[in-house]
Amino acid sequence: MSNGAPRPTIGAVVLTMNDRPEEFPRAMASLLAQEDVDLDIVVVGNGCIPDQVPEGCRTVDLPKNVGIPEGRNIGAQNVQGEYLIFFDNDAHLPQTDVLARLAARLGQDPHLAYLQPRIADPDTGITLRRWVPRLRTGDPTRPGTVTVMAEGVVLVRRSAFDEAGGWPGHFFLFHEGIDLAWRLWDRGYTGYYSPDIVVHHPATDPARHDTFYRLNGRNRAWVARRNLPAVLIPFNLATWTLTTLWRVRTRHALQVSFAGLAEGLRGGHGERAPMTWRTVGRLTRAGRPPIM
Repeated sequence: MSNGAPRPTIGAVVLTMNDRPEEFPRAMASLLAQEDVDLDIVVVGNGCIPDQVPEGCRTVDLPKNVGIPEGRNIGAQNVQGEYLIFFDNDAHLPQTDVLARLAARLGQDPHLAYLQPRIADPDTGITLRRWVPRLRTGDPTRPGTVTVMAEGVVLVRRSAFDEAGGWPGHFFLFHEGIDLAWRLWDRGYTGYYSPDIVVHHPATDPARHDTFYRLNGRNRAWVARRNLPAVLIPFNLATWTLTTLWRVRTRHALQVSFAGLAEGLRGGHGERAPMTWRTVGRLTRAGRPPIM
């Protein structure tokens, strides 16, 4: 950097199943083009041996697909850096200073655990609602403190990530960002959304199939049971139930969603570590009480 300050060190974790032969090389090229940072990049083959991996990147080959959060945990164990960037393999960085800018922002506040850029479709500029980490998503260009994250592209302070225990690996898919964010907040950290730093990602909707609905319901129950004071769990799940009844249009999808919720209520959520009431208050003052 021009002021002579040490270059930030960043461990980059990218998962692949060798199913994006066009997007993956572009994602990797945009990472390797980043300036004014020291990058340690690992590509985790989730049930495969990674193809198209450029020089300068290491790989971890997993014999089976362990899911996104556990794959990211394994990747984090295999990189070094003061910060971790979790990076979808169909995203790309449109400018060569994106990671340096993210690291500079995160480095300004030791209580800031994660920084979320604005994720936008490269062709339309659209930022999907699920990419805006707050309840009011009407203006995706409004910055501010946030209590959840969009897991696909996020920079996390390594020491805070380790302190919180990383991603909930057994979730396989969905809601792992809420779980990690709540555990970070419960340790006194915060998160921030910086929409002036833009990352590109195709604006495609996740496939709506039985696995989607089942895991969405199951993991919502797991997040609540793992993290909330007991009295708040029914309110959180009632909010999810009402939202699901409003958003899901088919009877079969509703049946699968509520079967997933029942599965989550039966157990399997892992260690229960309810957040303090102080954390409940902090999350509420930040604009998202943990019943939403």
